[in-house]
Amino acid sequence: MSATGMRLRGLVRKEFLQIVRDPSSIAIAFVMPVALLLLFGYGLSLDVERVPVALVVESPSADTADFVASLRGSRYFAPAAVPGMPQAERALLEGRVDAIVRLRVDFAARERSARGAPVQLVVNGIDANTARLVEGYMDGALTAWMMRRAAENGRSFAPPVDVEHRVWFNADVRSRNFLVPGLMVVIMTLTGALLTAMVMAREWERGTMEALIVTPVGIGEILLGKLIPYFVLGIGGMLLSVAMARWLFAVPLTGSFWLLLATSAVFMLVALGMGLLISSVARIQFVAGQVALITTFLPAFLLSGFIFEIGNMPRVVQAITHLFAARYFVAIVTTLFLAGDIWSVIVPNTLVLALMAVIFLGLTRLKTRKRLD
Repeated sequence: MSATGMRLRGLVRKEFLQIVRDPSSIAIAFVMPVALLLLFGYGLSLDVERVPVALVVESPSADTADFVASLRGSRYFAPAAVPGMPQAERALLEGRVDAIVRLRVDFAARERSARGAPVQLVVNGIDANTARLVEGYMDGALTAWMMRRAAENGRSFAPPVDVEHRVWFNADVRSRNFLVPGLMVVIMTLTGALLTAMVMAREWERGTMEALIVTPVGIGEILLGKLIPYFVLGIGGMLLSVAMARWLFAVPLTGSFWLLLATSAVFMLVALGMGLLISSVARIQFVAGQVALITTFLPAFLLSGFIFEIGNMPRVVQAITHLFAARYFVAIVTTLFLAGDIWSVIVPNTLVLALMAVIFLGLTRLKTRKRLD
């Protein structure tokens, strides 16, 4: 083995020993992904089901009872009968229900007339997304009920628009199938950028960088000695996340696992390059950690399309999202998990990530020098 290879082997071994001695590195790489996946997988859901609804029936009859029964049979609503509108409005103000459904006194009589009977729906609009979903669910429930009633009474009922639903890529319409793969991007960003952001800073704080500077070790060898162990650590956390996504949360992996692994390796190089660049500039661990959180974690969480749809953002913000690697990797991961090997999506995004990796690692090499100033 050449002298360069022996020095690099020693640096990698030293870094692995440091990782083993430092429980926080193991926690960030393996414990944190488990905690985040459990929290988001079980605790966070964008699906709206069993919406609490206050049901006001001013004149009970067989017709109103049939309508109430159809609502109770729906998985989208959890109706609770209340005596009148004052009690329903109080429940809405106190947050005990998200909507009010009111059937007026003349509901049964007008339901048989040509004009039909109006149903009043009052929705809590504080959460605009939930309000829109509840409104849409109620429109669907009313249409289904009217079609069934017309069929039972031998009447024809033709809705103005007949929508045939067909959901691609996520037939169950489970938000978990989208959130869990997206969360892997956040986890890999934290593992790659946060850990390495404090690596070089830690060397400067402890004075060990000065000892490395006076040795024959080249700056490229020092960077590789930092890069390789945390690359292995990050890929290990990624494999753990994929295993939990598949076998704990039953998220389908439609595309190739090896393609997912390859693109994850490219993204990990980007995250490691960003972390090393931060740690090369900031020689204090606290500062490096804060900069890493602001420049990597927050954009990965807010501006990557992980939770918030990029197309709904202002155009200026949409343009800014192109600066963050997480945006491209979210597109790759969600496509591989839910749609498959769609090369028109995977190839362009992977090339952008590869370019970013070259840029960040190149800047790190330029900024890191074997001198004290």
